[in-house]
Amino acid sequence: LKEVGILLTYEATRDLAIESVEIATPLESMPAPMLAGRKLALVSVLRAGNGLLDGALEILPSARVGHVGLYRDEETLEAVQYYLNLPADMPERDLLLLDPMLATGHSSAKALDLVKGSSPRSIRFVSLVAAPEGVAHLQERHPDVPITTAALDRELNDKGYILPGLGDAGDRLFGTKG
Repeated sequence: LKEVGILLTYEATRDLAIESVEIATPLESMPAPMLAGRKLALVSVLRAGNGLLDGALEILPSARVGHVGLYRDEETLEAVQYYLNLPADMPERDLLLLDPMLATGHSSAKALDLVKGSSPRSIRFVSLVAAPEGVAHLQERHPDVPITTAALDRELNDKGYILPGLGDAGDRLFGTKG
């Protein structure tokens, strides 16, 4: 997940604004491209988003980090918030929301609702695996947020899990639940 997080972060940030900044090399000064504006904010949807976060921080080590805690109500498939902690100065920052699984789209849409409340300059959503139903739901609820994903799988099953999918990303990442 960390390695894919590196690749996805590169892809998700490839068209962000850059500016030329004078830097000193061991031999002379030179202009070098740098992301424009405040440092990026990386926001992980707990807990599985932390796997993507590790990779994103490899590329953007000075980014500010936030977390959104959500769990899925297994009866309604709706997202329930239990935690929110975002970096300061969000209106001056571009934000990457990191959530490996885009299944029904309910958790991702709820996370976007929460981070939009802090008014970041822009938001991009990054996932590992997505289902067409989740992509459609997210595009309907947040058409202004681009989605970067490594894989678009076939469909959701009757319990809202991605098929063929990879199971629960958090359980696989942390070795819980068998």
